[in-house]
Amino acid sequence: MRILISGASGLIGRALTRALAAKGDEPVALVRRAPSQGEVQWNPVEPLDPEKLAGCDAVVHLAGKNIAGRWTEKFKQEVRESRVKGAQTLANAAAEAYRRTGRPRAFICASAIGYYGNRGDEVLTEESSPGTGYLADVSLQWEAATNPARDAGVRVVNLRIGVVLARDGGALPSMLLPFRLGLGGRIGSGQQYWSWVSLDDVAGVILFALHGDSLHGPVNVVSPEPARNEDFVRALGEELHRPTIFPLPAFVVHTLFGEMGDTALLGSARVEPAKLKAAGYQFRYPHLKDALRAALAPA
Repeated sequence: MRILISGASGLIGRALTRALAAKGDEPVALVRRAPSQGEVQWNPVEPLDPEKLAGCDAVVHLAGKNIAGRWTEKFKQEVRESRVKGAQTLANAAAEAYRRTGRPRAFICASAIGYYGNRGDEVLTEESSPGTGYLADVSLQWEAATNPARDAGVRVVNLRIGVVLARDGGALPSMLLPFRLGLGGRIGSGQQYWSWVSLDDVAGVILFALHGDSLHGPVNVVSPEPARNEDFVRALGEELHRPTIFPLPAFVVHTLFGEMGDTALLGSARVEPAKLKAAGYQFRYPHLKDALRAALAPA
């Protein structure tokens, strides 16, 4: 298969590119700079010529500004636009290319479990209603931006991705220093659910979605074992052989990180991968300790 990928240089994009190449597929990166051989140039805020999708069996859209940072109004607008406008651009191009040639047959677009908002202990599946707040609003618009491709007949999958555990990116590296110094501990009450997933399984789910046709619409990309923050912290401390006795109070989180901390660190989303279970996807790392051990292993 020939797969066009936005965000190919990012954490998930790099893992996906390696996985596709290992399977014998042909990954093609979308880039903003002048393209090298085997790349396609685009601007996420400008229309994309459908001819640039020629020969592509599927499109995977992963590009988007990282949410880590102070959530000023300007920052939040940049995050929103990077997700929504890029998805609209690719969905429109995929729709027109499909009408002309019958390809691409699939459009796989990243989304996030932020869709569900802060829901406490409520078990959340793909059938659950959207939550409230900034990330929920962004995720709703992000997923709606793929509708042109869906309306044209392209199979669209919206990947609601959880907290990605990886050695070289995501949330984990920023947590390691205080833990290694023996300063780790629960965040806030520690009772909030963190729905996590290994990087290998994110790439694995995308491959599963590309090479089969059982998945469509929203898909929760999380492990089948979401963990409360205090359990996550304890497991990380055990893997690092460090104590976890220094809690980070909620007021400190708010002072240091503002709205981002309130939402991403103190918010609770107990998300279940109902569609992946029903489709028969086999998680490589369903258990937290195994996923942490793999993420922390030397390269």
